Amino acid sequence: MAKEMIAMLLAGGQGSRLYALTQKLAKPAVPFGGKYRIIDFPLSNCVNSGIDTVGILTQYQPLVLNEYIGNGQPWDLDRLYGGVHVLPPYQKASGSDWYKGTANAIYQNISFIDRYDPKYVIILSGDQICKQDYSDFLKFHKEKNAEFSVAVMEVPWDEASRFGLMVADEDDKITEFQEKPKNPKSNLASMGIYIFNWDILRKYLEEDEADPNSENDFGNNIIPNLLRDGRKMYAYHFNGYWKDVGTIPSLWEANMEVLDPEHSGINLFDGHWKIYSRNSGMTAHKISAGAVVENSMVTDGCRIKGEVRHSILFAGVKVEKGAVVEDAVIMGGTVIKAGAVVKHCIVAENVTIGEHAVVGAMPFEGENGVATVATGVVVGDGAKIGPNAMVDKNVEGGEEIC
Repeated sequence: MAKEMIAMLLAGGQGSRLYALTQKLAKPAVPFGGKYRIIDFPLSNCVNSGIDTVGILTQYQPLVLNEYIGNGQPWDLDRLYGGVHVLPPYQKASGSDWYKGTANAIYQNISFIDRYDPKYVIILSGDQICKQDYSDFLKFHKEKNAEFSVAVMEVPWDEASRFGLMVADEDDKITEFQEKPKNPKSNLASMGIYIFNWDILRKYLEEDEADPNSENDFGNNIIPNLLRDGRKMYAYHFNGYWKDVGTIPSLWEANMEVLDPEHSGINLFDGHWKIYSRNSGMTAHKISAGAVVENSMVTDGCRIKGEVRHSILFAGVKVEKGAVVEDAVIMGGTVIKAGAVVKHCIVAENVTIGEHAVVGAMPFEGENGVATVATGVVVGDGAKIGPNAMVDKNVEGGEEIC
């Protein structure tokens, strides 16, 4: 039985700009918002939009991601026909290839898509925080009788040159595509979320693969080729919450926005559009007498004896007596010992911050740096880590890192 639309989720990126956080795991597996990982958002969007077949294209450091996804049960994607499938590069009779680009990754999985004989394919990014109804997007695609549609968001004109931009007419028909131009003609930024008619996508993937000079990329090759051939291409305006969390400051900022859902637009408590995750299975959190917790998200298994303000604590974090945590994202299993001060930073999983150590601080005016500590690092007693530091090795007691 053919599926109307299946999703292909690009989750193989190295996430090099999140360096300390992605040394040992793929960017879509990076923890977010207390109990989630980034990939929970597109997976939950699929389920909430009625899409029950998702191929997840992995490549870089996939072990944690593969284990987390499992059989897809937390997202109701454990299906006999369809469901969730992890699709790493694999050996073929003619040899094997790493995914060379976003288009090549889909090309290498044509046989997977053919199994479901879909009319439409939606291409998703595994490294964005976004709540979006893909069924509304598909409805737009059908109404326009489009062959290709791309979700776009209006961005401030002074930031437009940072994005791939779609120039469209009054009917939303795309007339031009600009990749990070110096002189933007539009402020419609591509979200990297596409719907294709499968027959069109297949044709252009095969042509792209046959071109030895191609970068095998949707933005640089497939979309310009569609424009060249005058295909029916439309821009779908999305007005909800969307953030590319590809940098440390943007990841920190998105976590902070979780604490202010009324103003930021990201509401993780919305019962009408749930974000599903694989829960930690830990015990309830405990806030001791004398502890202070203000405007924070505190997840299962946390033990708090110190002060926590405007911060997100993932499962199993311990904050000892006299420790202060403020404007911080503290990932699972981390221990912050007595008297430590941890501010304006992201601390990865299973870190130990020693007694009276200082990590991060509000950066100087005009800076947007966020101190970052990588998974498993031990910060010694009395050590000091500056507001822009990125630490991926143990820090000796008393040592200072700017």
